[in-house]
Amino acid sequence: MTPKPEEGSNIPVVHAVDERELSGSLNNSSSLSSIAGANSMGNLSNNLKLSAFINNGFVGECPAGDKPAMISDTQDELRKEHKNSQNGSIGNGGGGLGGGGGGGGAAGIANPAKMAVAVAEKPVVDFDDLLPHVGEFGRYQKILFLLMIPFAFFVAFVYFSQIFITLVPEEHWCYVPELQHLSVEQRRALSIPVDESVTGHFAEDGETISYSKCTMYAVNFTEVLANNIRKADPSWPTQPCQNGWEYNYTDVPYATVATDFEWVCDHAYLPTLAQSIFFLGAIAGGLLFGWIADRYGRIPALAGCNLIGFVAGVATAFVGNFWQFSLCRFLVGFAFDNCFTMMYILVLEYVGPKWRTFVANMSIALFFTTASCALPWIAYYLADWKTFAIVTSAPLALAIFTPLLVPESARWLVSQGKIDKAIGILKKFEKINRKTIDAKVYQEFSDSCVRLQEEEAANSNYSVLDLFKTPRLRNITILLILIWMAISLVFDGHVRNVGSLGLDLFFTFTVAAATELPADTFLTLTLDRWGRRWLACGTMVASGLFSLFATMVPMGAYSATLAILGRFSVNISYNIGLQYAAELLPTVVRAQGVAFIHIMGYVASIVAPFVVYLANVSPSLPLIVLGILGIIGGLLSLLLPETLGHDLPQTLADGEEFGRGQKIWDFPCLAKKVDDCERCDDLPVERFTRATSKTSIGASLRASTRGELRSSMLNRSIRSRVSVRSLAQCKEEQVSAGV
Repeated sequence: MTPKPEEGSNIPVVHAVDERELSGSLNNSSSLSSIAGANSMGNLSNNLKLSAFINNGFVGECPAGDKPAMISDTQDELRKEHKNSQNGSIGNGGGGLGGGGGGGGAAGIANPAKMAVAVAEKPVVDFDDLLPHVGEFGRYQKILFLLMIPFAFFVAFVYFSQIFITLVPEEHWCYVPELQHLSVEQRRALSIPVDESVTGHFAEDGETISYSKCTMYAVNFTEVLANNIRKADPSWPTQPCQNGWEYNYTDVPYATVATDFEWVCDHAYLPTLAQSIFFLGAIAGGLLFGWIADRYGRIPALAGCNLIGFVAGVATAFVGNFWQFSLCRFLVGFAFDNCFTMMYILVLEYVGPKWRTFVANMSIALFFTTASCALPWIAYYLADWKTFAIVTSAPLALAIFTPLLVPESARWLVSQGKIDKAIGILKKFEKINRKTIDAKVYQEFSDSCVRLQEEEAANSNYSVLDLFKTPRLRNITILLILIWMAISLVFDGHVRNVGSLGLDLFFTFTVAAATELPADTFLTLTLDRWGRRWLACGTMVASGLFSLFATMVPMGAYSATLAILGRFSVNISYNIGLQYAAELLPTVVRAQGVAFIHIMGYVASIVAPFVVYLANVSPSLPLIVLGILGIIGGLLSLLLPETLGHDLPQTLADGEEFGRGQKIWDFPCLAKKVDDCERCDDLPVERFTRATSKTSIGASLRASTRGELRSSMLNRSIRSRVSVRSLAQCKEEQVSAGV
């Protein structure tokens, strides 16, 4: 990895080059050839290679275990050569090497290590390097942050609305046309068998009675009425409902698509199946709009997926059967996640690195949480599933104005060779944020983009299959898939299981959704202090334990409280998951790898509605399954390496070596904090062998729709790792002090 110059740094970026290249470049320098012979040139070449070695942060081809000794040897050698150079300068009459005494040349050199400047090439100006110039979180970025609000509402509406249009009231029973002139209590007492296995209706005489939901007595009710019989004989034969169902709309105060089309009893699985079909649409949409985003740009993909969600969502209100409904929900699934994620990435791209954690988490904590908490009450007060479907889908049409308000991804424009357009967008930021940038900065950025495009082209031959070709990287990838599938299933299971907790559905859903705010706030404060591994493990295990405890207490407030705590915990895990994956996978396959893991999460979400459906067998079963999966997923997280405080892998070789030597009990916030200079002699320059110094900024050009959700944009926190450049500076200071 070639680190970029930090602000205020005078250390140039030097690529490690072949000794022959260095010798050639130095021999062609008239100023140098006049001051040194063949021996001094060889020593100077070695010093320059050491400087390049340090500045680039990688070791040629030496084993990782040999690095500390090698660094010590090179330090001793550098001290010795520095002393020799000083002695030489004194012998030649003082005033520096060739300073005019003893017939020396005109050029003087105070420190051989600083000769790295002579072969320094232009620094790579990454997109993030321009953000401090145009403003990291200026007026334009704040406008974009606020423009995330409608898209956060869109994704909440798309994700959760199907819950409220497929609700089935807890109490329903067979419809008997002959008895409609009687009261509800008289009808049920005369036509419906008692189900003693379930608590339910509270009768007038104080006896708790629950009536069957799917059967009725098989008698001639006209004759029963004629004989003035007002209470059924339990010995009468029974049969399935013949004329449909009646519903008690006390807990769900409106008719839904499930009650209109009678998806109960033998057809009770249909709402669950429709929800799984929705997630199939999400997979198809992710692939389709991911391709559109890479081919035609982020803005067309963002507008397109929202418009499909709008059309299919409104069409949902006019369906006539299950398969029409499922087709509409499949198409609505195209918009799920895409309708917000692309906007999310665009905004993070234009926000400075130090603001990204705040924007990433607070946009969800504030906007998504608000929309999620409002949704059940919109359904409650509209009290009509068709109107609700239209009201929650129509706002997606506003995405048609996206091209007028939101800039295209500059990273995508650069990847397509449209550098002038990318610079034009940055100049717009410059104007709105009231900044002034030297034209030279834009020129350096343009020159860097050309080089980065060449590196990107070299990386285009990699695919997600490369993650499975080496044993250690294969294990990490499989673990990431399993953990993300567990997180996705547990999260979606908690979202949909609120109706089985024994309290008011609308209130319980609101409280559970509100846990997103403290979860994201907690994560913002702790993620860069506590690290990923133990935080992911702790929250997943906590979610599992809360879920299991919820099955051990009485149904109602106690059970619901514990289940909501489980939802709070898995919210934290969910927000860690994708960032963790993006940091562990090498840059050259990061976009494809994270996208693949994300899609595998959708595969797990397909199963989640059927886990919740187990509540029809026993109300405790969904929580037991979610609890076990949460604990397993959390424990698997401990098998992953920690990323906090470590340079992230760029190549496949880096990914194979990343985390080697870490211990399972390593906990970042308990690590001893020492000054960088105190660590110079104790730490190797890099924690794994670099295969190449290139591709270091390749991720900047990879803004794949899902793949870079929280990858290079969020993991570039300077405080989260030891700067290789600072180590180089420390070594030079130590050498000088030891002379």
